[in-house]
Amino acid sequence: MSVVMGIVTPSQAKTDRIPTNHPKTAKAAKPARSEAATGVLYGIGAYGLWGMMPIYFMLLLPANSIEIVANRVVWSLIFCALIITVSRGWGKMAAAFKSRRIMGTLTIAGFLIVINWLTYVFAVTSGNAIEASLGYFINPLVSVLIGVLVLKEKLRPLQWVAVGIGFVAVVVLTFSYGKLPWIALVLAASFGSYGFVKNRVGGKVDAITSLSVETAVLTPLAIVAMIVVTVLGQATLTGLGPGHFWLMASAGIVTAVPLLFFGASASRLSMTGIGLLQFMTPLIQFLVAINLLGERMSVERWIGFAIVWLALGILIVDMLVTYRRTTKLRKNIQVQA
Repeated sequence: MSVVMGIVTPSQAKTDRIPTNHPKTAKAAKPARSEAATGVLYGIGAYGLWGMMPIYFMLLLPANSIEIVANRVVWSLIFCALIITVSRGWGKMAAAFKSRRIMGTLTIAGFLIVINWLTYVFAVTSGNAIEASLGYFINPLVSVLIGVLVLKEKLRPLQWVAVGIGFVAVVVLTFSYGKLPWIALVLAASFGSYGFVKNRVGGKVDAITSLSVETAVLTPLAIVAMIVVTVLGQATLTGLGPGHFWLMASAGIVTAVPLLFFGASASRLSMTGIGLLQFMTPLIQFLVAINLLGERMSVERWIGFAIVWLALGILIVDMLVTYRRTTKLRKNIQVQA
């Protein structure tokens, strides 16, 4: 979830034009505040559920990461189909399939997200949930780098400082792990690239349509993976009782529900608000790994994580300063108009 800075939602823009203490407009300001509060609650729900994902994946053991992700793809598609049927959204699906640009973009997005899912599930089930949380901590820094390398954006001074500190953190963590923290880097790179690719689609498809297309593209490969796992005698879907089966089948709900919450939040909050909330996920993952999964942190890793958090702190300061400056500029333009 990359951070986009300084964007104001329509509801915020409206409340900026007219003083909220005016007697005729005091009532009109309340819905905007209410919408923002609702957006925060949806955002907390989305990022909170994503943060608790390690617990869910541990419950799926002894299924391996390939079987878990294959089931996640198939059951997500089934659950999305149900939602689309209830919401009468098949027209949107048809429109997406007819557009070569949308299909091409979402196909790339699908392969990026499956790389992310496989890496993340492997990390959690192999005792590397802390390193997985590191990947999502450094994801905003990767998103900034993508902006520089791909979009040729110019970084502000504080962004350069944050990226430089982030590089130092990777060096320190490489030393502490005794190897390059590849799990964190793959997660950050795949999810940062996924966010970039999804932004190419923009508002042309909603969250459920997008997830449906992505999983539809991946489903043939997921079915092949499930067959291979079964042939090798490693499948657990139907061999460990109904409880395990329904836990695996619930992957569709576990995947789609936080995505729906995120969509509801994003439509009510500025991207700055969304950007600040996104840090909930790796923080919860980090706490779950230490307190519930029993993973340990050495002194060197604490130092490495502290450096990452310092870089993120600088990035947040830059984001807030830019947001305030942009908001003030927009208010001045509105006054002059």
